[in-house]
Amino acid sequence: MAKVAFLGLGVMGFPMAGHLAAKGHEVTVYNRTAAKAEAWVRHHKGEWAATPADAVRDCDFVMACVGNDDDLRAICLGENGAFAGMKPGAIFVDHTTVSAAVTRELEAEARACGLAFVDAPVSGGQAGAENGVLSVMCGGEVGAYLAAEPVIESYAKICRRLGDSGAGQLTKMCNQIAIAGLVQGLAESLHFAEKAGLSISDVVEVISQGAAGSWQMANRYKTMEENRFDFGFAVDWMRKDLGICLSTANDNGASLPVTALVDQFYKDVQKLGGARWDTSSLIARLRHLG
Repeated sequence: MAKVAFLGLGVMGFPMAGHLAAKGHEVTVYNRTAAKAEAWVRHHKGEWAATPADAVRDCDFVMACVGNDDDLRAICLGENGAFAGMKPGAIFVDHTTVSAAVTRELEAEARACGLAFVDAPVSGGQAGAENGVLSVMCGGEVGAYLAAEPVIESYAKICRRLGDSGAGQLTKMCNQIAIAGLVQGLAESLHFAEKAGLSISDVVEVISQGAAGSWQMANRYKTMEENRFDFGFAVDWMRKDLGICLSTANDNGASLPVTALVDQFYKDVQKLGGARWDTSSLIARLRHLG
């Protein structure tokens, strides 16, 4: 069992840190809002600290799951940041979805401090975090990854190294690109069924057993039919991720026409008041259009 710090206790980090404690690791948590850290300690065995630097002292591994590039820099750098408090040879594992550029920037900073850095974004949403069945896609040095893998497996269904620093984030971009087009296709299919006077449940029962079947269809069609969108990853966060995808594609020359279009569709959802709705809310836009 390892001594671990977990930085960031949002809808993902809170249960992920809980799985680490349940597996017997010695866990100290940090959250920008201290009340969440205190609540975590009430639910799990562990301690909380007032700063990232205090949370990570003497830890073998430091896991992070925060909001964006700036949030990640804020918890890593500076006199109260994690890098200032980590012991030489400790491994920082970043589960945040951020740009590959900031990953490589912070990996270089970590190396200069005698630390290792693994980018390890996750897929599976809040339910995956709560049930400990996340897909974890990693980049970084082989030795650091192999050392961190048994700890990551506390909340993973699958954990793989895809390459050097940044490869995990690039793989997460592939994930978000695939989801964007898939959810739009599902939304259009269900909207068409409604307009055609068909039973959505009957249609899904049949087509889900063939090539059209997907996790999104199985888990979201019913709530989409009922116009309920409180079941997963928020539109604001999806637009943040798609922005990273489109910016990276602009740099590497990839063509992402569908992703760019769906990003604008999510912008329309935000204008409808759906910034905090889950990503399946694309169907609300279609209904609004008539």
